Amino acid sequence: MIEINNKLISDLFGQAAVSPRLRQNYDLRTSSEDGSQRMLNALLPGTVVPIHRHPNSNESVILIRGKVDEIFYDEEGNEIGRCHLNPSAGSFGCVVPAGAWHSVIPLEPSVIYEAKDGRYGEDGSETFDVSR
Repeated sequence: MIEINNKLISDLFGQAAVSPRLRQNYDLRTSSEDGSQRMLNALLPGTVVPIHRHPNSNESVILIRGKVDEIFYDEEGNEIGRCHLNPSAGSFGCVVPAGAWHSVIPLEPSVIYEAKDGRYGEDGSETFDVSR
């Protein structure tokens, strides 16, 4: 059993604080046969999540703690939309459509639950090439 509680969240924030990326993932899959992607992602302000997309999978994002902006981009890298997630204001998550360019910015220490279809690397994930 994996219990998602204050201790786990605090541990993830501690690991994120000493990571050069200022974030820390926690894999929620329970076996190597699990073909999904399910994880917690602790994000600290200042982390840079590159613009990316998952052509073969939707991505469900549920905010457990904190405040974040999920940002959407067009094919040229221009911002076209923003979803402000804040559980205390009643905005808990969003579903990123397959193929949508997106990123996330934490506005305070935050933990999101992410779920995608298929095994890691099989969703066609790619990072936006800023040199276009």
